[in-house]
Amino acid sequence: MWLALMLATPSAAQDITLTSRDGAVELTGTLLGFDGEFYRIETTYGELTVDGSGVLCDGPACPSLEGYVARLSISGAATMAELLLPALVEGFALREGYGVRRETLDDRHFEYLILDRETGRDLGRFLFRATSSDEGFADLLANEADIVMSLREIRREEALLAREAGLGDLRARGRFRVLALDALVPVVAGTLPLDRIPTADLARVFAGQIDNWSALGGPDAPISLHLRNADSGLAQAAVEKLLRPLGSELSDKIERHDSDIALALAVSSDPFGLGLASAAETGPARRLGLSGACGFALRATRHTVKTEDYPLTTPMFLYVPARRLPRLAREFLFYTQSAPAQLVIRRAGFVDLAPEAIPVAAQGDRFVNAINQAGSEIKLEELQRMAGVLGKMTRLSTTFRFEAGSTRLDAQSRANVGQLASRLEDGSYDGRGLVFVGFSDGEGPARANQAISQSRADAVRQAVMIAAETADLAQVELTTEAFGEALPMACDDGAWGRQVNRRVEVWLR
Repeated sequence: MWLALMLATPSAAQDITLTSRDGAVELTGTLLGFDGEFYRIETTYGELTVDGSGVLCDGPACPSLEGYVARLSISGAATMAELLLPALVEGFALREGYGVRRETLDDRHFEYLILDRETGRDLGRFLFRATSSDEGFADLLANEADIVMSLREIRREEALLAREAGLGDLRARGRFRVLALDALVPVVAGTLPLDRIPTADLARVFAGQIDNWSALGGPDAPISLHLRNADSGLAQAAVEKLLRPLGSELSDKIERHDSDIALALAVSSDPFGLGLASAAETGPARRLGLSGACGFALRATRHTVKTEDYPLTTPMFLYVPARRLPRLAREFLFYTQSAPAQLVIRRAGFVDLAPEAIPVAAQGDRFVNAINQAGSEIKLEELQRMAGVLGKMTRLSTTFRFEAGSTRLDAQSRANVGQLASRLEDGSYDGRGLVFVGFSDGEGPARANQAISQSRADAVRQAVMIAAETADLAQVELTTEAFGEALPMACDDGAWGRQVNRRVEVWLR
């Protein structure tokens, strides 16, 4: 991390003594870091953080208070490091009136210098290491990174090691944020005569259970598979999102690629190739839609990714340990959640988190599908009630979904709680009404599913109200509705479909 750069010098490893200005208190220990305001030292009492304004520092490792340069080390997914984070750093510098300069160190490392425009003095140095999600977490645990860029959630064992290392609970609110959204899209060469592929078949193809295009309505030719390298967060997300719900493993006959663009180029030149690519980097390869017998075809658009209606949505995470960062770094992290940053994210080719209104007229396919797929337990009166309630409102792109086999919100949805709470706090919906609308899968009796979807809607509403600590909730009406299994997005004949159907939508009145 930034302190690791300081510890690289022999003097930084020496003890320092911090003495209160009245001389009454004295602490001696090894300097672990200084953020321009606070010292962090290892003492006989453990690791302590001390306000620099109240003490005097003595010792060869004492940092300069006048020429302080904020340092931040960010490590992890190359997909995020190559375009998204640089765009945000440059946007941050422009908005705050700083100068900015990028310096390439080698093929994996680069640094952004944040400068005072008037004097040219260094204010901060943000060091990036573009590798993989796995290596980002390893760097954090080795005290070589402040922040991790990841295309997957932190694993249980990584979270336990982080807690043991004093980094806090990285699964807790405030320790991670979803910065933007991407999606896994099936891609083929432009010459292949297919427009879509059933999601279940896509999983079977990558599991090696289907190996010829003729089984998918294509030519009689073997399917060659393409995916990112195994330690890539994108490849790990493919397993997590596509194969794990079906209990399958990846085929061992997959050609691996070191970058998103390399994968896209390889698929575009392979007439019988099929790849899973980042929606932000499909290059000349052609995208396929996802389809299913019980749902309409879905493509990775901004709206379908934001709502997670598109099933292979992949959140892009920043993990921040429970340590004080320099003020400039904290300002940058605050900026990444702001409205101007959402525009930067969109222009960089990724999907931002800002809630968007989706008119009922733009959702005709969903309502037609609800009618076509209605089982014997869903009466016409219930479909009419749903159309009557929702037809008078506008859907927000903010949607809440749940982890497989759990009542816990998934990572994107936990981030959505904070996003929606922020909008309530800034008064965006004052004078309006927000309705949390629950839906369920179709397993079990319709009456029980109605009750389950109602309890989920109530739980999400409560979570948002708790998170909106400074909002004047008297200015906005927050209510719930539930329609059980009445509006399916996918078939209920597999774990994947059931997970997609269990959700809470937000509608604006």
